[in-house]
Amino acid sequence: MTPARNRIPLVLAALVATLGLGVGAGATSYAFLDDDPTVVRQVTVTSSDTAAAVSSGLDVGAVYDQAYKSVVKVTVGGSSSFGGAQRAQGSGFVVDRDGHVVTNHHVVSGGGTIRVTLWDGTTYRAELVGEDPSTDLAVLRVDAPPSDLVPLQLGDSSDVEIGDPVVAIGSPFGLDGTVTSGIVSALHRQMTAPNRFTIADSIQTDAAINHGNSGGPLLDSSGRVIGVNTQIESESGGNVGIGFAVPSDTVRSIVSQLVETGEVEHAYLGIQMVAVPEGVAVTEVRDGTPAEDAGLRAATGTRTVDGEELPAGGDVIVELDGKAITTEAELQAAVDARKPGDTVSVTVLRGGERRTLEVTLGTRPS
Repeated sequence: MTPARNRIPLVLAALVATLGLGVGAGATSYAFLDDDPTVVRQVTVTSSDTAAAVSSGLDVGAVYDQAYKSVVKVTVGGSSSFGGAQRAQGSGFVVDRDGHVVTNHHVVSGGGTIRVTLWDGTTYRAELVGEDPSTDLAVLRVDAPPSDLVPLQLGDSSDVEIGDPVVAIGSPFGLDGTVTSGIVSALHRQMTAPNRFTIADSIQTDAAINHGNSGGPLLDSSGRVIGVNTQIESESGGNVGIGFAVPSDTVRSIVSQLVETGEVEHAYLGIQMVAVPEGVAVTEVRDGTPAEDAGLRAATGTRTVDGEELPAGGDVIVELDGKAITTEAELQAAVDARKPGDTVSVTVLRGGERRTLEVTLGTRPS
């Protein structure tokens, strides 16, 4: 029997080696290396300087030369220098000269002393500014001289196309400053976040990324960050050329909020779902959620379409605020673009008839 595939966060543990709707539907199994499994208002992240002037069409070596001083190693727990057992290790990158560093939530989620090692080997104790399990992102801050901090520029992940060249820099297996390259293999993939919600619009790449690459940047050919390397899909636990990154447009929004307030609030509907030919079928309405309050109905049975068993007897969402909904990702994005407390119009097919429900979105539970 073929082994089950695992989506594996890239944190190196112990040096051994959905949706605002509800829990994401249809996600590949997600294996954690530690014992614990672990659009709202836009605020612009600004910095006084960036790594270097953005150019176009750089080769891998040029991208590395432009970006490597911005990439850091993140360790949680002790080390040979500081005493104690190291619990986890990943990567990160500097985003401003105030000392803010982006990494993955799952790298730092277990607690313990966090340290950041810069490109020149200097290590600083880091403060956890904030974290967002729903997107697996975290922001740290180090009290390093601004002259030692070289920020990377966030690119626009909505401009990324399949086949674009990419470069990954990080600390796989603790090997600082490792660079690999590849292409964008696919777009609009879904990852399962540490809190079991869905991370939409993820970037798939064949650039080699391994344990310890978690939180490091995925760069375009101009040296801009288009994603944060987060997971691999693997039967063995090693790299097989299928990696996933949180897109930079998500990173920009989440990091801005974490830097400003230390918290992120996601809009929440409270359903599970699956795509069907007509739209998105509601398969579960969670108790005490906005979906329940608005009267959304879950499927009560099944039907067979072209040999496939699909939900039947409940609501099929076809529009949100007048915009057509045909996939889970579209509904995810539509909810993510709202804030908790916003009221939206959800159009459903119920018993073959269209009807519109008003739903006041809540705040996604952690």
